[in-house]
Amino acid sequence: MPLSEYEQRMLQQMEQQLRSDDPKLANTLADRQRPDVRRLSLGALLFLLGLGGLVGGVATGWVWLGILGFLAMLGGVLLAISGPRGGAGPTVKGGRRPAGSGSSSAGFMQRQEDRWNRRNEERGNR
Repeated sequence: MPLSEYEQRMLQQMEQQLRSDDPKLANTLADRQRPDVRRLSLGALLFLLGLGGLVGGVATGWVWLGILGFLAMLGGVLLAISGPRGGAGPTVKGGRRPAGSGSSSAGFMQRQEDRWNRRNEERGNR
């Protein structure tokens, strides 16, 4: 069911306000990658084949078939939830990683406090 004109205007206003209030969050949400349908469907197919192998191995008593089925199920799940190959993860402009990723010398609470202070400083400069 399509949105009415009023709902579309309200949605656009909310998007504009989000971009003005928190541009980093708006960029993060806009840059979100869509799931790879091919990878998901191949992973689901591999999982189902593995499930059949596992059940077949239990029903016939062939341990090797059950083990192969389990491994196929595991591989299917890993394939479905894994991201595309290549790339070193999320980066921001300049090729550096975002502040919250990876290990750093500052603890979690210190990073949160730094973010809070930066936001307050940015709002104070407006």
